[in-house]
Amino acid sequence: MSKRIEVRAPESSQEGTESMVGEWLKQLGERVEEHEPLLEISTDKVNLEVSAPASGRLSEILKQAGDPVGPGDLLGWIEAEAAEKPSTGAAASPVRKPSAEAPVQSPLQAGAVMKHRLSPAVRRLIQQHGLDPSRITGSGRGGRITFQDAEAYLGSRQAPAASPVPQPAPPPGETRRVAHTPMRRSIAAHMVESLLHTAPHVTAFFEADLSAVLAHRQAHRREFEQEGVRLTLTAYFVSAAVRALQAVPEVNSRWHDDYLELLPDFNIEVAAAVQGGLVVPVVRRAQGLSLFETASQIQQLTEKARSGKLQNEDLQEGTFTITNHGVSGSLIATPIIHQPQSAILGIGKLQKRVVVEELRGADAIVIRPMAYITLTIDHRALDGYQANTFLSKFVEELEGWSVQNHHSSRTRSRA
Repeated sequence: MSKRIEVRAPESSQEGTESMVGEWLKQLGERVEEHEPLLEISTDKVNLEVSAPASGRLSEILKQAGDPVGPGDLLGWIEAEAAEKPSTGAAASPVRKPSAEAPVQSPLQAGAVMKHRLSPAVRRLIQQHGLDPSRITGSGRGGRITFQDAEAYLGSRQAPAASPVPQPAPPPGETRRVAHTPMRRSIAAHMVESLLHTAPHVTAFFEADLSAVLAHRQAHRREFEQEGVRLTLTAYFVSAAVRALQAVPEVNSRWHDDYLELLPDFNIEVAAAVQGGLVVPVVRRAQGLSLFETASQIQQLTEKARSGKLQNEDLQEGTFTITNHGVSGSLIATPIIHQPQSAILGIGKLQKRVVVEELRGADAIVIRPMAYITLTIDHRALDGYQANTFLSKFVEELEGWSVQNHHSSRTRSRA
């Protein structure tokens, strides 16, 4: 007797995030083991592996690679086989056919492959780049190495490993085709949907003098480092954004056809570049965090992102996004809103510039550390007045940092 078992997409997903089938790790009719990686689902945030809910054979595939996937969607079926009674004779000895999880001849030791139980996608990546799985920390079930673990490790190495088969450089003038990853396709679809089909985008531009922030950071940097926390400028931007959101709560909202939903918590997404795309982990309930706690959360999330250990819950329930595009040298940008949020804050490169200030009643030319600040809004939910009010408050907090109640690293933000 056999029983058909459903294979479904995870129920948990982030609202507004596009998901699609990335790759089936098993072929139709192939034997699978319970909890063995069965397929990958890709979003514009992270790649998720779906494990087999039971042992048996993959009898039907309903969603192909590239097909859109919603929470709980039926993806396929497994024909689960009932346990057979032992019999006498030579046939009684179970003979197991080699599966995709079995060790194969490669630069890796066979024992290492068996120990780490690599999925086909992970094994291909490891073999292609000559990686040692014992050096990769697994975040999957039972410490199993996932595809994103291997991909993050590959991106973190100082120099690329030698390829088993050297690839010749293309002749001069010859074009190359680089296949889109599922993450890149998902990011593209989400950005097009947000900009062209969902929200009319409008961007306001301000600039901020970061002299006070840099002075405060210089005075308290060692205090933070003694606690094992890096005091980054992003922590200041998150804290200042909290004050601005408190002044203009409509920015922390979601648009609905019949109403604007003002959200009680400031769950601030902080964009971080990773190999193959961009992720935006969430600093939760930022309105209740001190500068120290904010910096600590950002550091933990950044380390998880770079090592490929972000969990789905780290990427959910964001209400407002900050992208510090200046870290890569960009002066000004007009970021695209991450739906279903109503706005996104962009921070440009910190740059010393000549500005004119009034000193003792006369204009004077001085050099200040300046950065351009942008707020892109969903014009259905917000107008220019609210955008400008938010940015005015945000800049005021940054420029007046030394005279605000921010001196102690343990002081909590005003609620």
